[in-house]
Amino acid sequence: MLSPVRSVHFVGIAGTAMASAAAAMHQRGFAITGSDHNIYPPMSDFLASRGIPVHAPYHADNLRHRPDLVVIGNAISRGNPEAEAVLDGKLRYCSLPELLKEFFIRGRRSLVVTGTHGKTTTTSLLAWTLEHARLNPSFLIGGIPRNLHQGARFTDSPWFVIEGDEYDTAFFDKRSKFVHYLPEVVVMNNLEFDHADIFPSLPDIQLAFQRLAVLVPRNGLLLANGDDPNLQPILAKAPCPVRTFGLGPSNDLRAVDIDLAPGHSAFTLGPTRFQIPLVGEFNVRNALAVVAAARNAGIPDDAIQAAFDSFLGIARRMDIRGESGGVTVVDDFAHHPTALRETLRALRVRFAGRRLWAIFEPRSNTTRRNVFQADLAGALALADHVVVSKVARLELLQPGERLDPERLIRDIQSANVPAAYLPDAPAIVEHVAAQARPGDVACVFSNGGFDNIHDRLLRRLAGAIPSEGR
Repeated sequence: MLSPVRSVHFVGIAGTAMASAAAAMHQRGFAITGSDHNIYPPMSDFLASRGIPVHAPYHADNLRHRPDLVVIGNAISRGNPEAEAVLDGKLRYCSLPELLKEFFIRGRRSLVVTGTHGKTTTTSLLAWTLEHARLNPSFLIGGIPRNLHQGARFTDSPWFVIEGDEYDTAFFDKRSKFVHYLPEVVVMNNLEFDHADIFPSLPDIQLAFQRLAVLVPRNGLLLANGDDPNLQPILAKAPCPVRTFGLGPSNDLRAVDIDLAPGHSAFTLGPTRFQIPLVGEFNVRNALAVVAAARNAGIPDDAIQAAFDSFLGIARRMDIRGESGGVTVVDDFAHHPTALRETLRALRVRFAGRRLWAIFEPRSNTTRRNVFQADLAGALALADHVVVSKVARLELLQPGERLDPERLIRDIQSANVPAAYLPDAPAIVEHVAAQARPGDVACVFSNGGFDNIHDRLLRRLAGAIPSEGR
């Protein structure tokens, strides 16, 4: 365990975080190689520009040079030829979170942002606030903040801002990723049931968050949404300082005089009036968390507001992809009923008086299952028109576990909302193009690429192509 590491091989190097870590280690003088099953731009260009050789597909021969350390990505499972070669050859290996812990986070001031919803927005806004205050933080974010132009950066600053995912670490480590991040400050935005493929119940997720809370040192801080009842059992047992934020009167940091406008949100906290270029009450809560963490880092309120003023948002978070034929097409990553509901409510504020389409791809491991059968219907019914695509990989689930899309559509229609279940992006594009009218807003909800449906729809609405598939 203590022998020097000079060469490192990344299995699954095409992931954004893996590639960023590999490039940072290469810059520090390590000999880096990597592999993936398929690699293409922009990640192939990124790695090539940094002189990192990448092998595709996976093969045991990629490890013939016997690197000092092998980093195995979260998507890799037993049966992968390189994972099997690592085990057979007794090579030293670790997960990406373990690598981050030992090579990038240890000795730094780690700010870990967690929660079922809002992690990426909150982490991006916090990282930008520290950057704007000239603290030059390292960061690792599950999205692309427009101000920072990348999802990961590693600097020599004492500050490290990281999005703390509760998903499991690797096939050999089923603990949540965030337990590896050596937190000085933890933000807990909220907590709901999610990741039904690895967590059997809400108490199991609460246990994961409890394990994170016990890692916060006595000179650290746990910042938590005091309005969320699912966090209360964790706060009651936390062995570290705790401060709550929220809208309720019992919070240590309470937002009042909230203004939800089409282009911004504003709230008062203590003597200071804050304004953010983001819409919706959930973004007020995200900003509250950032104010609390930034103040703890010694950043004054005027500098926090200056960072808010210049924040440009995050790709795939209420992201306007364009307007065509008078129809505005929006991209959003939401894939949990609560996130869908809050995003649709925020869109109602942002695009007041306009017809709203919700185009949803049930793709995540949770939404493919029937655990949110009723909740999905209730959330999507907040739109004026709903289109649901074919449920991804439904045949891989047991019949009793599967989301029932026909029932989902019936439940939405019973709320007097027109809804359709269509097989793929071309069919959805034709359906929307036939019924949309100028002034409509079509929001695509997916945590995947969804067959480039956004561009397809914009081109079809512009009449650039007569119909999809021709």
